[in-house]
Formats: sequence, C-alpha cells, structure tokens
Amino acid sequence: MTTSQPTDLQSRCDLLRSLQRPGAPLLLPNAWDVATARAVVAAGFPVVATTSGGVAATLGYEDHEGAPGDEMLAAAARIARGVEVPVTVDAEAGYGMGPAELVAALRNMGAAGCNLEDSDYAAGSLRDPDQHADWLGAVRQAASEADYPLVINARVDVFLSGFLAGAGPGTQEELVPDALRRANAYLEAGVDCVYPIALWETDALRRFMSEVRGPVNVIRLPQTPLAELAALGVARVSWATLLHREAMARFEAQLASLQE
Repeated sequence: MTTSQPTDLQSRCDLLRSLQRPGAPLLLPNAWDVATARAVVAAGFPVVATTSGGVAATLGYEDHEGAPGDEMLAAAARIARGVEVPVTVDAEAGYGMGPAELVAALRNMGAAGCNLEDSDYAAGSLRDPDQHADWLGAVRQAASEADYPLVINARVDVFLSGFLAGAGPGTQEELVPDALRRANAYLEAGVDCVYPIALWETDALRRFMSEVRGPVNVIRLPQTPLAELAALGVARVSWATLLHREAMARFEAQLASLQE
C-alpha cells in the first residue's frame, strides 16, 4: 500500500489522480486533525482525505458549513502541512467563495484534491445542477489558469436526505436518474470524480455505475463489502465521518467506565 512520496504539489495531484482506478479503489479513511492524518499515513495509506464533519466537531461546530470557512480551511491547511502524502480536502459547498478564491486557498495550503458538494445549506436544498456544473467548470478553469492540476471530487447529494432520515430499502432506485444527470453534468464540466454519497443499495448503485461517465467515489458502509464495490468498478472509497463517530463513541465509553 505504501508508495514513494512526491515532493511538489503538481506531483501530489498527479499521484492522487493516478490512484483513482475503477475496480481497484483508492481507500480513504478520513482524518480530522494532524494526529489522525499521521495515523492514516503510518498505517500505509498513500493519501489523506479530511472529513468536514470531524473537523467541524473538533472546532466546536456542526457539519454542513456550520463552521466558519476560514477556520475549516485553516484546519485543512495544518493537515496538509503535517503529512508528506497527497491530501484531498473536504471543502463542503465552497463556503460561499468564488472559484478563483477557493482555488487559491486550496493551492496555498498544498491540497492535491478537494470534495465539493451540490447542497445549498443556506436554502436547505440542492443546487440547480446546470448552475452547479457551471460553477464547477469555473473552479476547473481557475485551477487550470494557475497551472494547478487540482483533483476535483464532485459530491452528489440526492441520496443523502433519505439516508439521514432512515428511508427504507428500495427507495434509492427512483433517485438514480437525477443523480446521473448531476454526475454526468459535473464530469462534463471537468471534475475528476463524482461522489454519490449515501448511495448503497446494490441495484441502485449498479445502475448508477453502469451509466455514469467517469470515476466514482462511494462511502464505505458496513452493509457493502469492499470486494463488491471493486467488482462494480468503484474508483474511490471514503469513510466520511464514520471513523470520527466511532472514535468518539469509544472515547465516551471509556469515560463512562471511569465513572464506575
């Protein structure tokens, strides 16, 4: 799992992009501070991905842009400086920044990649897919003009609300057409990968994989074996906030045992 580490930003971007291999997915256990990022590297993983939920909680805020963007980006910058591997930053929905401003911030911190979501947290809805594709295209253009081969992972959030609400099985199939429309529009706009977060039902995921026109990132949920995800052609697997939640649950259990 280990690999020689690049020393410049362009090489880190190129390495991250090369590791996105459909059928042999890049595993991304998400970190939330420098200590956990270094633990990821020490375990032999070639890339560190951040989790906005874990970072926000560490800073004392809620996820979904509940934290000030400058604090989130400063935390991501510390992580990027703290390890010698490519870092892909969960930049949520961009914190209201323009494409050029966002790209400059990511470049200055040394991020090899980023996640960008199509949720509009202020409106409590999803962004219009065409408008969001235009925005992602502007992010790509700004990066290209800076000679910065940023790896953009465009998150598709259509499955998320049902997942968080505990929707029953069989409900994701009807959402696949909207997810595909968004994903393919984002890929056409120049992103490197799409991330239909919370898509886990096998039939819906299989249909999505068969019709999407680029690499796919999925969340690692316990009900879907990694071998099955690889067989479907997934290129990246993320743990999102799951490791942070598990770590906090263990910490709370240890604290409770101290009371005994």
